[in-house]
Amino acid sequence: MLLSSLRTTISCGCRCAGKSFQHSSQRSPQLRQWFVRRNQSTLTVESAVRSKAAAVAPNAATNRIVGRWLIGCSGLVVGAVVLGGVTRLTESGLSMVDWHLVKEMKPPQSEEEWQAEFSKYQQFPEFKILNHGMTLSEFKFIFFMEWGHRMWGRLVGLAYILPTIYFWRKGYFNRSLKGKVLGLCGFVFFQGLLGWYMVKSGLEDKPESHDVPRVSQYRLTAHLGSALLLYVASLWTGLTLLLPAHKMVETKQLMQFRRFAKGTGGLVFLTALSGAFVAGLDAGLVYNSFPKMADRWIPDDLLAFSPTIKNFFENPTTVQFDHRILGISSLAAITGLYLFSRRMVLPRRAKVAIGLLAAMAYTQVALGISTLLLYVPTPLAATHQSGSVALLTFAIWVLAELRKMPK
Repeated sequence: MLLSSLRTTISCGCRCAGKSFQHSSQRSPQLRQWFVRRNQSTLTVESAVRSKAAAVAPNAATNRIVGRWLIGCSGLVVGAVVLGGVTRLTESGLSMVDWHLVKEMKPPQSEEEWQAEFSKYQQFPEFKILNHGMTLSEFKFIFFMEWGHRMWGRLVGLAYILPTIYFWRKGYFNRSLKGKVLGLCGFVFFQGLLGWYMVKSGLEDKPESHDVPRVSQYRLTAHLGSALLLYVASLWTGLTLLLPAHKMVETKQLMQFRRFAKGTGGLVFLTALSGAFVAGLDAGLVYNSFPKMADRWIPDDLLAFSPTIKNFFENPTTVQFDHRILGISSLAAITGLYLFSRRMVLPRRAKVAIGLLAAMAYTQVALGISTLLLYVPTPLAATHQSGSVALLTFAIWVLAELRKMPK
């Protein structure tokens, strides 16, 4: 009896409460709206919490992912540099006389389109002066060389920009890294514009010049230099994210060694830039002897141009002479760095990097001398140009291994 009475009481109470709530809700729409707004705000807060949980704070794992991405991008930049060097050696860089970001991604398909492209090329100085006997099949070869170089450049741009957007949204970048990747993406865009600016210099009519049509050696050096800067910045950032800094006692000897390594890396970079002047002026085709230049240590026409400063950038003899001096100086500096390292206690990875840097330096000098003596054959010259990037790579690796511990 007691349980039956209790159930009846509770049931009646619930029905009365329900009717009371329904009656009060009908009488007070404000109360119902308050419940709706409260549910909506709760859903908004839960959605914000879920979105925050989806973003990952930068940590060791994300740093490894970003580091590998940047090193992969630097590898693509190397491909662009090598392909650009081959394009220059095969004299293919002026075959495409227009620049369109999207339109030129599709090469000519029909015979009519090829004839139209060839006709445009025939209106410019390179065909009129140098290649006036060129056939359509020969034109197709140099066209595809330049087209491949430009398409590779677009691939490089996508490899930087698309992952940057993805990693940014995922929260993989800290504040410092955001600035760095934005700078790298901007530099890729600048590099593309600089490439077209360089090509334009070879398409201009120069009635006062009797030389073969070629791009400005200044713009060529700027184009290569910016590519190398992009490569160095990407590689350095990637290595510092992947390789933890070594705990080394900051002795006076270590500080001197680190400064020596930085100076050596700068010398390697400068030597690579001087190679762009050699390529731009075809300076490798003069004085094809070593170690002397036409049986003289210092050639007669070393300072033939006036004013004197002009010789260092426009005189093929002086440009080749400077490249020789810089190459030998880089070899001497790297040899000294290696010998200096033998007397120091350094981490194993740093020792390996310095040893590979020294080995690459001697290989690069041998390639350079062989290229000169054999009158610049394209395969050997391309290997020598690639060797300069390899040498720079080992120099950056050495500097990454010797960097200070972050405070």
